[in-house]
Amino acid sequence: MALAEESASISPEIIVIAFVLIVLAALIAITVYLATRRRPAPPMQPIAPIRLAPELEHELRHLIAQRQLIHAIKTLRQHTGLDLRTAKNIVDAMAAGHDLTGHPHIRPPMQADLATRVRELLQAGRTEQAIFLVRGETGMDAQAAERFVASL
Repeated sequence: MALAEESASISPEIIVIAFVLIVLAALIAITVYLATRRRPAPPMQPIAPIRLAPELEHELRHLIAQRQLIHAIKTLRQHTGLDLRTAKNIVDAMAAGHDLTGHPHIRPPMQADLATRVRELLQAGRTEQAIFLVRGETGMDAQAAERFVASL
């Protein structure tokens, strides 16, 4: 009978060890959670004003419209010799709708409707810019924007 009573009771040392192990497991779980959680992206850095050749800017906007951001960064670096971070900031800013001065494009308050502006670009022989305008303002894919421009 005495043997049964001794095996049924838990010694204080085992209780302390179990408590320490539980606390340690909780600390490890918290550390893993904090290390793996997604942090919000830092705000976009303003870009320094830059002047690019019109052909290069056109090519970059075309690549950005096709969501080929890495290729756009590579092209910008090849043509300008910019470092990777600066080129990425410029391409990210252009993709977010900023012009090369670092400011967001703001449409003038009394600007004509989209169809009128597209017709003006077409009359000036700037078909690709008309397609980019349609894609930028409507979110259409390239084929749908081309069909829209062709219909005008």
